[in-house]
Amino acid sequence: MGLPQQAVTLALVFFNIGVELGQLIFVATVVLMVVLLQRLTYPALLNKLQTAVVYMIGGVSAFWLIERTLSF
Repeated sequence: MGLPQQAVTLALVFFNIGVELGQLIFVATVVLMVVLLQRLTYPALLNKLQTAVVYMIGGVSAFWLIERTLSF
């Protein structure tokens, strides 16, 4: 793997910490966006944004499902 044997554990620990921090930053950003969108004074715009986000997430999910199913 290109690392000395004694450094593998430390590298793996720091890699996992980095992944977890990235996930926390992503979730914090999404929560902040949701809070800001809830404060919008245009409920019609908020409903359209929510619908668009739901369709985007559903589209990506369907793509991943089909892609992974066909890879077997």
